[in-house]
Amino acid sequence: MLSQALDSGRRIRGHIMTLFLFTKSDVLTTLLPVTLFALANAPHPHATRILAIIIWIWIHLLKFDISNQIQDPEEDKRNKPDRPLPAGRITAQNAADVRWLLVPVCLVFSAMYGRQALAFSTCFEALSIWYNEFGGHKAGLSKNLLTAVGYTCLEAGATIVAGTPCLDSISMRAVAFSCAVFATTLHAQDFKDEEGDRFVGRRTLVTLFPTFARTSMMIGVPLWSFCLSRLWNVDLVCSVAFIAYGTVVGGRFMVYRTASADKQSCKLYSVSGFRKLKRFSADS
Repeated sequence: MLSQALDSGRRIRGHIMTLFLFTKSDVLTTLLPVTLFALANAPHPHATRILAIIIWIWIHLLKFDISNQIQDPEEDKRNKPDRPLPAGRITAQNAADVRWLLVPVCLVFSAMYGRQALAFSTCFEALSIWYNEFGGHKAGLSKNLLTAVGYTCLEAGATIVAGTPCLDSISMRAVAFSCAVFATTLHAQDFKDEEGDRFVGRRTLVTLFPTFARTSMMIGVPLWSFCLSRLWNVDLVCSVAFIAYGTVVGGRFMVYRTASADKQSCKLYSVSGFRKLKRFSADS
């Protein structure tokens, strides 16, 4: 009996680790930033809902990442062999079953927090199908737009889960500007995958216009930092800090061009504060 229980425990831990590995690369680039955004953007966030926010974001990310990674597992064998499919931790068919099983799970969980949360979850699923199953990720423009709107759905839904039945005008404005920032600077995430994208012939701004892409980051990130600091009436000290950080992050993409440097720059970009300025700055 004890050995059976231990074996069952190991299998359960193995399954949990497999699910985590699907989303591992998104913890710092999406899960953490969206959680912080939701807590900052909700009018009256509840500390007791932090775990619910993380779970809501994570199951939506898991559903999307599985859908994305079953599209071209051969590419991951070359570039990301530690992912569950190339590592042999799960078959593509079983991964697909989990992906579609998560659809009703996400919808039911979202419905617990109201119609808007359900609407954003539904929209995220539609965008996921367009992006993955219908090849929206293969073209740079559609990839950027779909990802930006999908990211916005996560931010809006997570904000509702954080403690508001519906988004007010300030929250909606914050989500809208976050979408604009993400749509115009999203290619920050493509630099670290440039070699793989070129290998499979994927057309992105980075592969088509590499110099322009890096220049746009050097200018765009600090420029957005400045504009958002003024928009939300952030005090001088915080504004200088935001703009300085944005300048450093944007400059890194121009100065440091190795794959490892681009990966680090992407992490700094993802957790930067210029998309997550506190809502109290707007209310002051």
